[in-house]
Amino acid sequence: MLSHPLLPKLKELRLSGMVDSLEERAEIAREQKLLPIEFLALLIDDEIERRQQKKQARLEKDAGFESIKLLSGFDFAAVPTIDRALVLDMATCIFVARKENWLICGPTGVGKSHLATAIGYEAIKRDLKTISYSAHKLLGNLFAARADGSYTKLMNKLISADLVIIDDFGLRPITAQGAEDLYEIIHHRYERGSIILTSNRSPSEWPELFGDSLLASAALDRLTHHARVTIITGESYRQRQRRKGVTQSEEERKTSI
Repeated sequence: MLSHPLLPKLKELRLSGMVDSLEERAEIAREQKLLPIEFLALLIDDEIERRQQKKQARLEKDAGFESIKLLSGFDFAAVPTIDRALVLDMATCIFVARKENWLICGPTGVGKSHLATAIGYEAIKRDLKTISYSAHKLLGNLFAARADGSYTKLMNKLISADLVIIDDFGLRPITAQGAEDLYEIIHHRYERGSIILTSNRSPSEWPELFGDSLLASAALDRLTHHARVTIITGESYRQRQRRKGVTQSEEERKTSI
C-alpha cells in the first residue's frame, strides 16, 4: 500500500489526510466489504478532520495565548462567587455572534485570566478568529508598530477578529498614547466584534486610567454597552494553594517528629 500509485496523486492534491489513513481504511473496507462510495466517504472524512485540526492549530497559534487554560480545568468550587451557569452560557460563544462584550473584574488570583482564555479556546473550537493580549503587551506592541510601519496591519488585525481578549486592564499605568490606542480598538469594534476584558480594578476606577475624561467616557460608553459585567470576589487561588502547601509541610514535619 505504501507504494500504491494513488499515493503520489493524493500528495499532489494535498490530500495528506487521505494519504495517512489510506492503508488503514483500505483494510477496513476489505473486512467490512464496503462499497467503493463508502470507502471514499471514509477517506473524505479523514481529510476533513485533518484540515479542521490544522485550522484549529493555526487559530490557536494566531490567538497568542500565553498558556493553555481550558474550561474543564477551572475550579468552580474554589471560586463560589462565580455564576457557573453564566460561564457555561458564555462558553457557547453566542455573545460573540451578538457582538457583545464580557467584562470580568476581581482581585488577583481569582481566575479571571483563566476564564478569559478558556472562552477564547471555546471560540476557536467554533472557528472564530481570536486574539489574546495582556493590556500592557497590547499597547506596547501598538507603540512599537508605529516605529516599524506595521501599526495599520496590527490594528486591522485587532479590529477584524471575532473576539479580542484584553487581560489585566489597569494592572499597569496607561500612557496617553496607549489610552488613544485602546479607544481606537473599542471604537472600531463597537457592535462589530466582541471583547473580553479582565481587570483587578473596579469599573468605577476605569475612567481615571485613561487620563482624559472625554476619551474615557467615549470608550467606556461603547465598551459597557451590550456587555455583561461579572464581579468575582474571594481570595487568591494561588495564595490558598501556598497556604495549603505550608500546612501540609507542617503536618508532615510533626508526623516525622
